[in-house]
Amino acid sequence: MTSANDQHLVETKINSTQVYAGNFLKVLKDTVRLPNGNVATREYVVHPGAVVVIAMLDDGRIVLERQHRYPVNMVMIEFPAGKLEAGENPQFCGQRELLEETGYSASFWAYAGSMHLCIAYSTEIIHIFFAKGLKQGTRQLDDGESLDVFTMSPDELLTCCGNGMVTDAKTLTCVLWLQNVLSNKWQLEWLAATEQDFL
Repeated sequence: MTSANDQHLVETKINSTQVYAGNFLKVLKDTVRLPNGNVATREYVVHPGAVVVIAMLDDGRIVLERQHRYPVNMVMIEFPAGKLEAGENPQFCGQRELLEETGYSASFWAYAGSMHLCIAYSTEIIHIFFAKGLKQGTRQLDDGESLDVFTMSPDELLTCCGNGMVTDAKTLTCVLWLQNVLSNKWQLEWLAATEQDFL
């Protein structure tokens, strides 16, 4: 959202061309008018949005995943996450992804906020949820999906962030949230999983 005080910073779209349309992502090339009146181009990826879940066990440990990410050719430590289906409520996406990827369901959920991962070249927005009151079930991985589920204490996770073992941007951001929630600096509103007014 851009306020009236920020209008002197805004770039205005003149026209837009779709360069690529895949099953998951689209690439656009727009011509824009800059605040100084000049014209420039902006190339960016249109992303459907996603959800990430900070799932906390009763003993305080955090549910994490290890998954190979092809574009960077690395096995990454991450919080459970997944993309939104068309028109899907982020709360339901978080519940679905947590169950599918880890086998856990949660009795209580809290919406923490959202983050933009790649603001210079992508529309991607990720909604951050906390989950507690976990119950272990059976994973329901998508066909061809391979990942390991494991747990860490918050301190162990923080150490992995500090020593470079965790480099995933959404996970690093979520660790900031986790630290502040655990220290009671940032407050959450917890709702039962059946309630539908997170967003």
